[in-house]
Amino acid sequence: MLILGIETSCDETAAAVVRNGREILSDVVASQIAVHSPYGGVVPELASRKHVENILPVMAEALRAAGIGLGDVDAVAVTQGPGLIGALLVGLSAAKGLAYALKKPVCTVNHLEGHMEAAFVEAERPEEPFVCLVVSGGHTALYFVAPDGTSRCVGSTRDDAAGEAYDKVAKLLGLGYPGGVVIDRLAQNGNPQAFSFPKAYLEKGSLDFSFSGIKTAVAYFLKKYGSPSDTSKGATYRLEDLAASFQEAVVDVLVEKTMQAVERFGVRHVAVAGGVAANSRLRARLNEEAAYRRVHLYIPGIRYCTDNAVMIAMAGYRIWKRCGFHPDPLQLDARSRWVDAAGP
Repeated sequence: MLILGIETSCDETAAAVVRNGREILSDVVASQIAVHSPYGGVVPELASRKHVENILPVMAEALRAAGIGLGDVDAVAVTQGPGLIGALLVGLSAAKGLAYALKKPVCTVNHLEGHMEAAFVEAERPEEPFVCLVVSGGHTALYFVAPDGTSRCVGSTRDDAAGEAYDKVAKLLGLGYPGGVVIDRLAQNGNPQAFSFPKAYLEKGSLDFSFSGIKTAVAYFLKKYGSPSDTSKGATYRLEDLAASFQEAVVDVLVEKTMQAVERFGVRHVAVAGGVAANSRLRARLNEEAAYRRVHLYIPGIRYCTDNAVMIAMAGYRIWKRCGFHPDPLQLDARSRWVDAAGP
């Protein structure tokens, strides 16, 4: 089964060819960071336009790298949501076009289920239930995943996602976009105990997240003390210490909530995926906690933390095995929100 995966949910145009849900034959991603950096975040209209420009060349390169033609593809897996509607429509329209012109079946994929699959690109998926933390710029949620791949959300963010908080704090500090990588780099040379920022654990027993408060706390901190270079307010602290303290507060909540879910559901496996899964401090803390609790931890390599089409093709294969192809691809529409992460 050769599946062509297509991903256009946000600001990466990606295509990949995967055989039998495991063997990666090609993996192509066209990034839009340079387009959105001047604005400090993703501009939906610009993202959609770049996807239109990139989608055909990216698919062509994925097929070329895999050494196959369009006629060799057995099925197409495409992200249907959640994401930016305009961006999603580009990838979805490409998949529908292939379905119509080449009589190819289509699997629609929940972007978050794709991220869950990314945790197993380089490792065997456990046959037992597991807990998965999906943490990125647009999503922060915990899922309980059954052996057949079906999942249910057991905790989600009530406001900002963790990655969104990183980007907004980076913007406040004038660090550019995407901000998570810069804050992570600065934090490695800072003192995480230098400042105390709020950690929102919410009501007792809740597995939900909230990161708007810490973003606001950093804004008030800067208003009171200025930036490290603001001599008019006599700022004497180090930017590295501020970055490390902010990051530690975010990571504390992510790790604690994840391990609470592991204990609550009695699982022995925990997976972490999404762009923030590339964060060095989060990876280190999760490894420590997993070793201490003797649970198996699955984190994708940095390459597969961010949006890619390999994870979409892998998820599409599992969806096909679980419930088959979509009966009428031409009737598909994009979904900006998707409450159930278990697929169509």
